[in-house]
Amino acid sequence: MPDHHTAGSPVATPSSSDQERAPKRYQSKDLFRLNREIEIEHQGRIYRMRVTQLNKLILTA
Repeated sequence: MPDHHTAGSPVATPSSSDQERAPKRYQSKDLFRLNREIEIEHQGRIYRMRVTQLNKLILTA
């Protein structure tokens, strides 16, 4: 007897390869909060990301 909850269901679940390809997304407001500049440490180096007056992002080492 077929399972009526899933048989013929149009709902598609993402494959594991789709999930691996999709990068994690962050909202800039969550990173910056009330600041205009943050520091990011990557492999022992410090990078600065700031929001410009035109509301663009700049990343510098």
